Amino acid sequence: MFPERVTLTRIRPELNERRYYQIEVVADLFGAVVLARRWGRIGRNCRMRLEPYADFGSALDALATLARRKRQRGYQDQHAT
Repeated sequence: MFPERVTLTRIRPELNERRYYQIEVVADLFGAVVLARRWGRIGRNCRMRLEPYADFGSALDALATLARRKRQRGYQDQHAT
């Protein structure tokens, strides 16, 4: 019902802007729940941030909040082709 992974893009050719933002809930090597965020320019190396959460539900809530904020800033869902 709730996605565990969201990939968003914002492409504005008039501003030479081609960005992506990927958010994913994963388990680390020790079994802890982590929210992994990757972002950057499409076709370039990305930046990454890992945030630990107490449980899977709170990580999913954080994912939904981040995705909503990014959509408000002009990012759109990337659809599989």
